[in-house]
Amino acid sequence: MKAQDFTQLSDADLTERLTQVREELQKMRFSHTIAGLENPNTLRTKKKEVARLMTELNARKTKA
Repeated sequence: MKAQDFTQLSDADLTERLTQVREELQKMRFSHTIAGLENPNTLRTKKKEVARLMTELNARKTKA
């Protein structure tokens, strides 16, 4: 998802999506340590997605 897509979600949806993506990232890191991933760049994209979600949540907190 792009940053523009996150602006349309509600706060509850953003926090739910953030926890979901963090869990996926944790599982990917674990599997990458054990056996390696087919495409290690997916770790980078997940980290960026977490950052985008956190940026949107923090921006909304500062506005309020």
